[in-house]
Amino acid sequence: MSTSEIESAPEATEALFPASAGGATTVAAPPRRPRGGLPGGLLKLARPKQWVKNVLVFAAPLAAGRLDEGYVLRHSAIMFVLFCLAASAIYYINDAFDVESDREHPTKRNRPIASGAVPVKLAWVLGPILGIAAVVLGVLLCNPGTALVLGLYVVLNVAYCFSFKHVVVLDLAMVASGFLFRAMAGGTASELPLSRWFLLTAGFGSLFMVAGKRYSEMVLMGEEAAKTRASLANYSITYLRFVWQMAVSVTLLTYSLWAFQIPEGDSTLAWHQLSLIPFGFAFLRYAVYVDGGTAGSPEDVLLRDKVLVGLGFLWLLTFVLGVFHV
Repeated sequence: MSTSEIESAPEATEALFPASAGGATTVAAPPRRPRGGLPGGLLKLARPKQWVKNVLVFAAPLAAGRLDEGYVLRHSAIMFVLFCLAASAIYYINDAFDVESDREHPTKRNRPIASGAVPVKLAWVLGPILGIAAVVLGVLLCNPGTALVLGLYVVLNVAYCFSFKHVVVLDLAMVASGFLFRAMAGGTASELPLSRWFLLTAGFGSLFMVAGKRYSEMVLMGEEAAKTRASLANYSITYLRFVWQMAVSVTLLTYSLWAFQIPEGDSTLAWHQLSLIPFGFAFLRYAVYVDGGTAGSPEDVLLRDKVLVGLGFLWLLTFVLGVFHV
């Protein structure tokens, strides 16, 4: 490991190279294996913490005001589970493909495959099985359209792992497309129509999150960021700032067009239009983390910021009131 790599991750370095009494560093400790042996390693490799992203499958049914119907709710729940399977398949394949580089990384070396807790060959077998199972179950439990969305999600993400993660701009688009596929799947599973403004909002909102994450990594680690994520060598910090600022602008625009397109029925208040207020301020609040370089883990930001959670709840409340014409 080079000196620059050590300097780019001081917290991880202290854990791996504890200082001796004389100020010198000792030999790197062996990677930490997950608890629970092989089963625990397989579970950690599936990244259950990331499954929270799959709640996006409920977005389209909620927007259509159909989530309270048994058929729609059941199919949305099925899609949540199937996307957990599909996403875990990608993590298995990605970590198996990147095992050598992960072993040289100060923190990724503790991942189940890199640490030796999960055999590489086993990950190569289970990854495709999980991906294929998600697509097949999509046909059996939902419909061919759902299976197509799941299949595209798996294929594009595998292509990203193998090659496209190093292609400028396309790498951002492909990561963002994963969120878009989740939003689409909730509608296709229950055969609900999808508004073009809804899809554009989901797509550019996803691009904002992805570009914001990459921007935060560059702000936090500077020139050393490319050594932890090779694709960042292709970008400048000013370009990524332009991307996330453009993305959030388009997201707010398309959400506005969507909110004013949705009929309010007999409601005395235009709840969908009013939902623009918490929606916009939530983006402004999250942008503070992006600008400060602390949005490298979006799920952590969303869960630990009470103000952001409150704005999210207020947005959901106003949107639901509009959906059910209160």
